[in-house]
Amino acid sequence: MKELWVPLSGAIAQQRKVETIANNVANANTPGFKKEQIVFKEYLTQFEKGTEQDIDLPHKEWKPEDFYRSYGAEHAKVKVDGTFTDFEQGQLTPTGNSLDLALHGKGFFEILTPNGVRYTRQGALTINNQGQLVTQSGNPVLSKTEQNPDPVEGVQAQLTPPQERIITLPQGRMTVNLQGEVLVNNQKLTDLSVVEFEDIQGLRKEGNSHFINKSPNNIKQVVNTTVQQGFIEQSNVNAVQEMSELIKANRQFESIQKVIKVYDTISGKGVNEIGKF
Repeated sequence: MKELWVPLSGAIAQQRKVETIANNVANANTPGFKKEQIVFKEYLTQFEKGTEQDIDLPHKEWKPEDFYRSYGAEHAKVKVDGTFTDFEQGQLTPTGNSLDLALHGKGFFEILTPNGVRYTRQGALTINNQGQLVTQSGNPVLSKTEQNPDPVEGVQAQLTPPQERIITLPQGRMTVNLQGEVLVNNQKLTDLSVVEFEDIQGLRKEGNSHFINKSPNNIKQVVNTTVQQGFIEQSNVNAVQEMSELIKANRQFESIQKVIKVYDTISGKGVNEIGKF
């Protein structure tokens, strides 16, 4: 029953698709969440053999086995080739909260986590006990990187360490303009670090809507993203569309299960019938 692998591989792939869509639906109300898409890859034996082969119909009296020429189709399969993140802009919803910041464009806030520097689109910020501007998870938001001039001639200038770029707010009214400048009582304090990437698909998800960039060369020097104070970017998941896709994927999975059951029934009958002889 080598042919059983064909529907079985399809069932495994469909199960992965159901899990991916379900995760998207679960995060439909998570601010800044970016939905995942799944990519399938189909393997066909015929592609290896070439397309010049004709169908081999025997010029003789046909036997039962002549009707079961698969031409290697029992080796066909489908599998998940990978997933990618859809970075489409989410809707900006006004909140009136001065600590809520939304990004319009392809940029990300730079934050400092226990695992190092990460990037996020979640802009529902708050102030901790130390007066630091942090995310809902308690991770400090970082200011823009500045190059420190090195006094030693011939030595390359070093970038400011992230621990020294944590934003601490003094008492007063905080405002943030479109360019990401942080002002307290109309006096500029610092600039938010908003980062764009040459290849946005080079980012990898790390949970809690955090992304990691593994290549320093992937960071753009010019940023066109604007900061909208008093707004929150919603998830880019269309709940109705995703639910429709989830229902469709479940039905396809059920159909494949029925095919597997048929193969199992045929196998069982074959064993039982042969055992009678």
